[in-house]
Amino acid sequence: MLGRTNVLSFLVVVVTVLMSVPFAFPANAYSDAGGMYSYDLAAVIQVPGRQGVATDGTYYYVSGSKALYKCDKSGKVIEANKEPFKTFPKEAVCNHIGDIDYYNGELYIGAEEFKEGRGFNIQIAIYDAKTLKHKRSIPFDEKSGQIEVCGITVDPMRKVAWMADWCNGRYLYQYDLTTGTYIGKLHLQPVPQYQQGVYYHNGYLFITADDGDANYWEPDHLYRVNGNPAATSGLVELEKTFNEFTRAGEIEGLCVDPETGQFLVLFNRGTNVVEGIPKGFYPGYEKEIHELYIYNMRKCSEEKGK
Repeated sequence: MLGRTNVLSFLVVVVTVLMSVPFAFPANAYSDAGGMYSYDLAAVIQVPGRQGVATDGTYYYVSGSKALYKCDKSGKVIEANKEPFKTFPKEAVCNHIGDIDYYNGELYIGAEEFKEGRGFNIQIAIYDAKTLKHKRSIPFDEKSGQIEVCGITVDPMRKVAWMADWCNGRYLYQYDLTTGTYIGKLHLQPVPQYQQGVYYHNGYLFITADDGDANYWEPDHLYRVNGNPAATSGLVELEKTFNEFTRAGEIEGLCVDPETGQFLVLFNRGTNVVEGIPKGFYPGYEKEIHELYIYNMRKCSEEKGK
């Protein structure tokens, strides 16, 4: 018989081997049956930034944590601003950009000073989409209870911005872009874990969540909630499970191309990320790779009618 020490050693070996075997969860703990759209992967391109993505239909705009890039649709950089906070006043200093959005010739950016596990000086920073230069900012309202901004999106019909919070994802926060005032918040039920990006599309808010654990080959997810301006709470439903890349590391921003109707989502791979903090690289990587996954997006009701 094996001694206690040998048994423990054997179990450690077995667990280590099982953890190293690549496997995915094609069904996962959820079903995509309730998804409003279908997503067929059309292309994957590398981009220079790791945080957010927006498009005006002609260019892709990508954010790094401390940079903005304007790219053509192959991912080639056309313009860059590597000092996006240079003109910010000292009392509103920032060091982090999350997901971004494009609206009416401008880029809307959720900016903050991220430290001690939360955000400070949270603001809607607005940049010229042509030059990538900062134009103005709208400060957040402390009464909202928001403590971080991981992403921002614009409802172009109502001229309202929505901001998401990575630290406390219970709410999405609304701001009137005409007056710059805080309107209210939408209580998400249930709450997507580790939200990264938010995008308004056809009356709904789509949310990416870094809720899969890449160390266990778990995929991240896309959720949706009705963006009803009169509602104080909204039922969150699973829209898509990203089984295409179960060890991406981090899912980030998202948007829909107004010219092609394609769905874009930014993924980072190679870095071992634990609760938002990089912890080195996975085997085979010496740097993190940032990629846009581009999907042909079709409403499921349209597919049934074909």
